[in-house]
Amino acid sequence: MSLNDSSSTPAGTYPGDVPRNTTNPGASADVRHAAEEHGLRILAILSLLMAFASISTDLYLPALPAMALALHADAGAVELTISGYLIGFSLGQLLWGPVGDRYGRRLPIAIGLVLFVIGSAGCALSTSAPMLVGWRIVQAVGACASVVLASAMVRDLYTGHRAAQMMSMLMTVMAIAPLLGPSVGGLILHVASWRAIFWVLVGVGIATLAALRALPETLPAARRNQEPLGRALATYAELLRHRRVLGYAGVGGFFYGAMYAYIAGTPFAYITYHHVSPQFYGVLFAAGIVGIMVTNQLNARMVRRFGSDRLMRAGALGAAIASVLLASAAWTDWGGLLGLVIPLFGFVSATGFIVANAIAGALGAFPARSGAMSALIGASQYGTGILGSALVGFFADGTPRPMGTVIALMSIGSLLCATLLVPSGAAMSNEAMAIE
Repeated sequence: MSLNDSSSTPAGTYPGDVPRNTTNPGASADVRHAAEEHGLRILAILSLLMAFASISTDLYLPALPAMALALHADAGAVELTISGYLIGFSLGQLLWGPVGDRYGRRLPIAIGLVLFVIGSAGCALSTSAPMLVGWRIVQAVGACASVVLASAMVRDLYTGHRAAQMMSMLMTVMAIAPLLGPSVGGLILHVASWRAIFWVLVGVGIATLAALRALPETLPAARRNQEPLGRALATYAELLRHRRVLGYAGVGGFFYGAMYAYIAGTPFAYITYHHVSPQFYGVLFAAGIVGIMVTNQLNARMVRRFGSDRLMRAGALGAAIASVLLASAAWTDWGGLLGLVIPLFGFVSATGFIVANAIAGALGAFPARSGAMSALIGASQYGTGILGSALVGFFADGTPRPMGTVIALMSIGSLLCATLLVPSGAAMSNEAMAIE
């Protein structure tokens, strides 16, 4: 099958266009029927699978300062548990994507969930920061199978605007995990040690493995890629030759770098620097997730009218403006705690306009390689997240300044990719003809 096979996307059709058929014609009749008849059940399971990226980190965020004390490590060393997770998460996706295209979606997800359970148990039993980082990598390699292949399942079932709408709906539902995660983590920390948080993740992994039995296989054998995995891995280099793919990867990648700078930096900026309680930190974190849920719903309603690329650019612009205000407040201490909370809320809320549209746009470019493309986009996002969280940890000085600076630089990078690399109008039509 050719790399440029776009059999399920008509020539010249891009995610900003309105397709007449919103269900992927390449999916089997049984799968399409399941999507129509059991949409809510499938949506719930896919949301749970995609939420693994969030629950694996958000649940233990309030415990970072306590973990640093218990493991006799400084803030930077403990923040590397986030970077280590992102290393496993980004590199693991590059493997699971081609595996999912070759063997289907369900079996790789099941194997990944087993790895997640093992890694979570290892984290709970860790006695040093380096040991915890190692087990976080194992945990991440397992978790990323669920995330990357859940995205591919959406592309198996839907196309065009409908795919973007479904991604927005998934992200709205899965936002419950980070909405509740820090608060639940704070409550667990209130009655038990930080190790109990990872034992809870063990239970979540086992429960999700059981729920997987209710999810149908969305990639029938006739549509699977039979190329050797080594050749499939080389597909990434071919995909990255296209400017449009680079654009979508850059938009989401830089934004995720900023998001993980936020995730790594806010526990210390709020709890250590501004002396808020772990429980109140959960409330502040949840406020941002509410913003994400609202903008995801707005995106799902507006995408047909305005197009996914236009909304993505608007979100990138909003995130850049908010992040510049954040950096200014972080360096001047203007507004105190509210000087951080308000611009961070604006920055985080932009997620609803950026992430779903960037993913849907990239998957729409090469539908025959949805697994590999999903993995590539995910690797770029979480790979840049490694850089964002690591920079915050490396330059940690006890103030919010490193976090604010990294978020601002990454958000500006996302905006530049959205405006300079993702084509629009006539340029998009010309590129469509070239790819086809």
